[in-house]
Amino acid sequence: MLRTTRPSRRGFLKIGALGLGSLDLSTLLRAEAKAGIRSSTKSVILIYLVGGPPHQDMFDLKPKAPAEIAGPWRPIATNVSGIEICEAFPLMARMMDKFTIIRSLVGNQADHDAVQVFNGRDPRKPKPGGGWPQIGSVVAQLQGAVEPAVPAFVSLCYPCTHPPYNEPGPGFLGTALSPFRPIDPGKKELGVREIGVDRLMDRKTLLGSMDAVRRHADRRGMIRAMDTFNEQAFALLTSSKVATALDLSKEDPRTVDRYGTGDPKVFMDENGAPRVPQSLLMARRLIEAGVRVVTLNYSKWDWHGGAGNSIFKREKEDFPALDQCLSALVEDLHVRGLSDDCTVVVMGEFGRTPKINNQVGRDHWPNVNCAVLAGGGMKTGQIIGATDRMAGEVVSRPVTFGELYATIYRNLGIDVEQTLVQDLEGRPQTLVEHNSRPIAELI
Repeated sequence: MLRTTRPSRRGFLKIGALGLGSLDLSTLLRAEAKAGIRSSTKSVILIYLVGGPPHQDMFDLKPKAPAEIAGPWRPIATNVSGIEICEAFPLMARMMDKFTIIRSLVGNQADHDAVQVFNGRDPRKPKPGGGWPQIGSVVAQLQGAVEPAVPAFVSLCYPCTHPPYNEPGPGFLGTALSPFRPIDPGKKELGVREIGVDRLMDRKTLLGSMDAVRRHADRRGMIRAMDTFNEQAFALLTSSKVATALDLSKEDPRTVDRYGTGDPKVFMDENGAPRVPQSLLMARRLIEAGVRVVTLNYSKWDWHGGAGNSIFKREKEDFPALDQCLSALVEDLHVRGLSDDCTVVVMGEFGRTPKINNQVGRDHWPNVNCAVLAGGGMKTGQIIGATDRMAGEVVSRPVTFGELYATIYRNLGIDVEQTLVQDLEGRPQTLVEHNSRPIAELI
């Protein structure tokens, strides 16, 4: 496969006061064309529940376990015979035939580290120079953009003050394959992939800045040197497609209400992510605009308990909101004919301890994790794997991160058995760990 190198500083173009560097984007477009990258409509929305959600309180309840393990929640029946989930998820229960729950995800690390969620790699193991790239960067290299005015990879992740909660980045693929970031309130100078929503939507100001830089470049004779790929980079910045997708005022208000809204300025527990259901709606709109991979982080799920902050208090706040926006997203994908092409993945970095601690919380538990999947043309309406009566150990069908990611890549039309990427030393690297294969039960 084509090796993507780090962009040089030569030719780096600053666009007026916006500081929009076009080099890395134009380099990416050039590399994609050279590789003969094909277009497709397959896509993925990856939803990271920051801090590790409690699997036994959500989708793997153990009502017959002792009270210090079972907790107060009770299971309810779903529209799939034999499948029960938490009573706080009634909307999902009514459409469980459109979801698959993996109750036996193993190989989790025990610390807060989002890297495994975003690329399926165990951060405790050796990695090549530059680090493993996250899935959006890999897809951007292998498949590229559907059209120049729409980036292949968009991150709606809010920057967390606790660094391990943040996305790992493009790794050895280089900065040209970083996500396009329209949401980053901490940025003072925004690059080509970090354009604030307000600026992106202010078409008149943005286009005026573009005209100014073109005039400046022409006076210096630079405009004649701009090739087609630089023009495509400008097309991305001046197109209305991404801005329109991010502008929820253009959505039916009833749809916005179905998803729910939250305050993006309120970061849960200060170092988590905001609880913003509207991010899921933005993700759907971006997928419809032609984005291949959208990642987002949602709320803060690291519930160890404490004074006035018991795990069950927090669950009463977060569970209904997630039920509302996730069911709305999956329903929309089906109604709009996107369910075969768009894969939805929801997970955190590990599970939580079976026993409720003295502060009325659950601690980190790497032995087993849970994931929720939808769309992607997969066989849904099923449970994969099982845990013991305490929800602490896997007793059947352990699923690895490698298998999960092999499935996601397959849904995107990428064969993990045949596809390699080159690291910074020119060595071929597989896309998933341990020569993993897609989850057979989903195919």
